Amino acid sequence: MKLVLGYLCKGRLIVAIQLPDSASLERTDEVMKKVDKIALETPGVAHTISNLGRSFVLNAISSNLGSTFVPLKPFHERRDPALSADAIAAQLRQRFQREIPEARINVFGAPAVDGLGNAGGFKLMVEATGDVNYSALQAQADNLAAKGNEQPSIVGMFNGFRASTPQLFAEVDRTKAKTMNVPLTEIFNTLQIYLGGFYANDFNRFGRTWQVNVQADAPFRINADAVRNLKVRNADGEMVPLGAVLDLRDAQGPLTVTRYNMFPAATINGVAKPGVSNSDILLTMEGLGDKYLPRSMNYEWTELSLLQKQSSKIESFRDLQQNPFSAFALGVVLVFFVLAGLYDSWSLPLAVILIVPMVLLSALTGVALMRMDVNIFVQVGFVVLAGLAAKNAILIVEFARDRQKEGASVFDAAVEAATVRLRPIIMTSFAFILGVFPLVIAQGAGAEMRRTLGTAVFSGMLGVTLFGIFLTPVFFYVIRRFTSSLSGRQSPTPAEGRDRAAQATPPVDGAGPLPEASHG
Repeated sequence: MKLVLGYLCKGRLIVAIQLPDSASLERTDEVMKKVDKIALETPGVAHTISNLGRSFVLNAISSNLGSTFVPLKPFHERRDPALSADAIAAQLRQRFQREIPEARINVFGAPAVDGLGNAGGFKLMVEATGDVNYSALQAQADNLAAKGNEQPSIVGMFNGFRASTPQLFAEVDRTKAKTMNVPLTEIFNTLQIYLGGFYANDFNRFGRTWQVNVQADAPFRINADAVRNLKVRNADGEMVPLGAVLDLRDAQGPLTVTRYNMFPAATINGVAKPGVSNSDILLTMEGLGDKYLPRSMNYEWTELSLLQKQSSKIESFRDLQQNPFSAFALGVVLVFFVLAGLYDSWSLPLAVILIVPMVLLSALTGVALMRMDVNIFVQVGFVVLAGLAAKNAILIVEFARDRQKEGASVFDAAVEAATVRLRPIIMTSFAFILGVFPLVIAQGAGAEMRRTLGTAVFSGMLGVTLFGIFLTPVFFYVIRRFTSSLSGRQSPTPAEGRDRAAQATPPVDGAGPLPEASHG
């Protein structure tokens, strides 16, 4: 089973901006202004919403990070394929890469399922399951992301984990703190309140409840010297500078540490190119992970990709790739058993079922001509087509079987069934074909899903109509002749069948055939 979850059908894009480690907020602001300018110059973009200092894709806060939301114009104003969401995303990626080389900028869609992830695409977690430091984890994740970007089906793949971000390390001199009678809890509380902020209480105003959070003003926490000048109260009630009891020095460390299943992990995000299914991407990344990751590291899927894998109830996506038509096959088996019970025969249902592969071929041909992939919506169409193809074939097979019971030859019964049932088959088939045609040319929100389903059913029903009329009588004739030869009974010739049919008493409507007169 393949699945294409269209993140491009929600009418908005998400731009993730990342400058070099510890880049100033002013530099990030300049880059985001360039991003806004380029986005607004792109046809199809309505406006932008920027958030400085925070990455919604990485779920991290830092001076070198930023996010820009790009709402697109309404769907009825973007009917041109060049104004589709995936085309706009491709244009933005090209311009960002060419005009803003000082930052790494990636364009994502909205998450396919709200609440499962912060952006569209896929997310892979590279876990350090062995004795691995953060620098080695970043190096291996960066290498895997680079190998992924070399694949023709993946775009914008990057590793958001940074292991060597410049930091300030505060080391408390516990001996000095004890000598100056400064409790350690007061030192930690002072750092928390002045630098990180601290929740104090609530108050009611304007019909709402507001939080009070205290924090030092920016000029008093802007650098290491400002931190050293912050005061802490000792047990004697005196104010002691923090610089007297702690040492501040430059250090390096990870911006954020993500743990996945208890292991330190690096997050790799990426996007599939239009027309590529998620299962193909997952297979590709699994192959790259098995090939390039060392034994001390492992990879796992998360968010929507993980749910897709779990819902398949198949151990690996390789097995999933080898069995993409499981629902279709089960539907055909169900139809076979139902017909076997209806006809009280194991051979006659084959005349109905043999038309189903022709339907599958027609649907796949239509999907291939439209350059679509066999995703879950196409498979839903396969199940629908199996029932519709069986319905049309039953109209011919059941009539031919009844005519044969009345004494007609197999050949005459098949020809008469095809002739008599031609009009109802044509009418019902084309009514359904014209009914699903709007799905083929659908536009707007969710058009990607409606088009794939509509194309599969539309082309498949054309095959049902064409092959069903001409091949179902042939299948009926061949199967009946074959079963007759196996049972040792000779089927009547066409001339004998016509004689028997002429001698048979015609049935009365609603009462069935009259009993034959006895000859004494």
